[in-house]
Amino acid sequence: MQKKKNDITPDAGDLFKDWEPEVVEYDPEIDGSDEHKIRDEMLEEKEHLKDAITKLKEKNRGDRKIRR
Repeated sequence: MQKKKNDITPDAGDLFKDWEPEVVEYDPEIDGSDEHKIRDEMLEEKEHLKDAITKLKEKNRGDRKIRR
């Protein structure tokens, strides 16, 4: 069954003919300017801990081989 052009949905031009975009300004108080810094600190700490654990595992393993 084929739809006619004006059957159900109006044209996109009709939907947005009265629409005017509004300018949104950045506000650090509202938008949380420090959130990305906290995330970066957590990722750096994770990398540091991962490296430390890897070194300790290698040290404890000694000459033994790991089978995967």
